[in-house]
Amino acid sequence: MKIALGQINPLIGAFAQNCRKICTYIRRAEKQGCDLIIFPELALLGYPPLDFLEKPDFYETSFKYWDPIIRASSSIGVICGLVSKNEGNSGKPYYNSALFCYRGEIRGLIHKRLLPTYDVFDERRYFEPGQKAGWFDFKDCKLGITICEDIWTLEPFLPRRYYSSNPVQDLAVASVDLLINLSSSPFHIGKSEIVEQLLHHHVLNTKADCVYVNQVGGNDELLFQGHSLAMDRQGRVVAAGADFAEDLVIWDTEQSRKNEPQAALDKDELVFRGLSSGLRDYADKCGFKRAVLGLSGGIDSAVTACLAARALGPENVQGVAMPGPYNAPESLQDARELASRLDIGFETVPIGDLFEMSKKSLQTVFLGQKEDTTEENLQSRLRGLILMAFSNKFCSLLLNTGNKSELAVGYCTLYGDMNGGLSVLGDVPKKMVYRLAAYINTTYGTIPERIISRPPSAELSPGQKDEDSLPAYDQLDSILAAYVEEQMPAEKIISLGWDRSVVEWVVRRVTANEYKRRQAPPVLRVTSKAFGMGRIFPIAHGYREIEHLK
Repeated sequence: MKIALGQINPLIGAFAQNCRKICTYIRRAEKQGCDLIIFPELALLGYPPLDFLEKPDFYETSFKYWDPIIRASSSIGVICGLVSKNEGNSGKPYYNSALFCYRGEIRGLIHKRLLPTYDVFDERRYFEPGQKAGWFDFKDCKLGITICEDIWTLEPFLPRRYYSSNPVQDLAVASVDLLINLSSSPFHIGKSEIVEQLLHHHVLNTKADCVYVNQVGGNDELLFQGHSLAMDRQGRVVAAGADFAEDLVIWDTEQSRKNEPQAALDKDELVFRGLSSGLRDYADKCGFKRAVLGLSGGIDSAVTACLAARALGPENVQGVAMPGPYNAPESLQDARELASRLDIGFETVPIGDLFEMSKKSLQTVFLGQKEDTTEENLQSRLRGLILMAFSNKFCSLLLNTGNKSELAVGYCTLYGDMNGGLSVLGDVPKKMVYRLAAYINTTYGTIPERIISRPPSAELSPGQKDEDSLPAYDQLDSILAAYVEEQMPAEKIISLGWDRSVVEWVVRRVTANEYKRRQAPPVLRVTSKAFGMGRIFPIAHGYREIEHLK
């Protein structure tokens, strides 16, 4: 059988646009002589549609676009992810479903059985779970169909066994010939390797070939890698889709060894591509053609500018330098040089006079008070004001340039350097920012070396350095990875050899700054636990982990 994997990038709720793309891919697969084409989970709607599913007209509108897809199946089998109605008298109103059609007719619907409610997922909020395994006979082949979470049933791949049922095992008992998984599985570093290992286990158990079709692109915070796979029953990857790009992958099951997949990308290149894809899609899907960002002469803004130029084109990126009283001359020089190398727009708006005027207007109410972080934050907030003015005046998306290390411990200023419509590096720890800079310079050679070699500084007071206020980034990032991403207790982190006082400081800062993160812009997710929709803690609470340490 000749099978096409339709790895597409849908826009949530753009039913006509998504339907046209699906039908275009069907025609392309037909022209290449394919018998069957498979699309990702919720391909017609885009994933995740969230509370749009609480609007009845959202489903009703999507249903109108079933017919063009069904008609397009006149000479090719089509399996497409969408939402179907629960016609029963109880339960949630909809199913997360796979539509199978052929020769212009619906041949059946399969409903997703396992609905995740952990990390970034909350599917039980919207969907009724399917109750039985689903397969179809098609051209002398028994097709076993699963949807995303239905294959996540093996304990090594989840913290614990979440589900009592096992859809893949049910299909193994049914002796299916081809295990199919429609997915919209969000990206994080290492995810594609985990998926390959998971599918390998299932293939050896079911003794069936396997096709995994994943959504690609960015929807708000979530990035989707694509990297759809075909795997033969010996567990060999015989075809793979592109990373962070739409693709039509063709696999002939009779000639499996002729479809050797490409080598895996280096981790830093993968993150660079993912962030570029997420930024491009966020801007495009939200209607922005241009972006603006502050260029401080530091490494975070430099990497963000490189990503923006790559994603949107340099002609659509505006850099703004805003030197203040404590900026070294090298900062402005390096920002200007970076903009020149990238060929992006560059403007200089000094904040010195604005800063003095602000202090003067507060002079009476601050009488007798020493200057402190209040005056430092004034500078940051003045820069935020200027950048928002650029954003408003030129209809540009303001890109936040802060990194995950800063966001975690609150080393950032509300309504200042936290301003933005999108946080590009908010899930990128500082040491990873340096690795991305090294990748960028190896590949494109655009970041001035001094930006990378100078010690990082907010430059809000004389001689200020980040590590005067923070632990060394090697320490900080390792402790944050254990505490935030691995959710390791503080005592366990200390037992690994980290200094108790540093661990306690980090844990206190992470806990105390939830209120800041709640007001941060959306953060593009690249690690297994990003701030935002996948990590939800109350702001007001009385639990203090440090007080319970031994």
